[in-house]
Amino acid sequence: MTQLENAYRDCRRINAQHGKTFFLATRLLPANARPGTHALYGFARIADEVVDNPGPGSDPAAGLAALERRLGTLFEGQPQTDPVLIALADTIRRYELDRGLFEAFLRSMRMDLTVTEYETFAALGEYTYGSASVIGLLMLPILGTVVPQREAAPSAGALGEAFQLTNFLRDIGEDLDRGRLYLPVAELAAFGVDRDLLMWCRVRGRRDPRVRRALASLVAHARAIYRRAEVGIPLLRKESRPCVRTALVLYRGILDEIVRRDYDVLTRRVSVPKGRRLLTAAAYAAGAGLGLRS
Repeated sequence: MTQLENAYRDCRRINAQHGKTFFLATRLLPANARPGTHALYGFARIADEVVDNPGPGSDPAAGLAALERRLGTLFEGQPQTDPVLIALADTIRRYELDRGLFEAFLRSMRMDLTVTEYETFAALGEYTYGSASVIGLLMLPILGTVVPQREAAPSAGALGEAFQLTNFLRDIGEDLDRGRLYLPVAELAAFGVDRDLLMWCRVRGRRDPRVRRALASLVAHARAIYRRAEVGIPLLRKESRPCVRTALVLYRGILDEIVRRDYDVLTRRVSVPKGRRLLTAAAYAAGAGLGLRS
């Protein structure tokens, strides 16, 4: 096995270990699209680890700066030693990916080091563009489209945004523990909710009807973004559509679980049961005349 093959295999392992829902959807992709998808996930995971799980005594800001320098050397064509970056360099070359999108991603990662909350959806939009929408845009050349990519770009960006907002709703308790609140402060305040109330509910394991109403409104907002994203699926190459539709249905299913648990997300982590994830993926695979690929 070549160095490049080993590098892509490492990216696949990272995706399988840390992104179970997304990884399940990628198994519906044609073989030539899966390696690049895993490489993008691997790079995003490296940045996430630098920010959210720094080693003892390490400086996340310095870690992100180092990663940005390495990304620069990658675009300059210099050889890489990290398996994820080896795979990423090949993916960037193969699909001619835009350097500016990677820079926007790292810009949002740096925001996590200094910004602890966002007042409005407009303010949050700068962060979600770099942290999530650009991933959808980077995926477009890998997935392929049946129209010019610029026509599919708004839906691709919306899908990344919808995934990210779903994560914010699911992980609100864990984010609070890190000192962050991604759900817009003004949206919460409209229902009489603030950070102190959210922390009180989390620490005491109690629930509050104001929090429930605020989360219900935010779930509805996320569903509207999924609708904007869904219209872009027919714009993708036919062989890529089952993967994207499966990912959309599975992630949107997290919202269904939040509702089913009556918005109790501050003391437990909501997820779609594994059996339901597998049945959903199998159904879309069967509908497209595919099997779940390894």
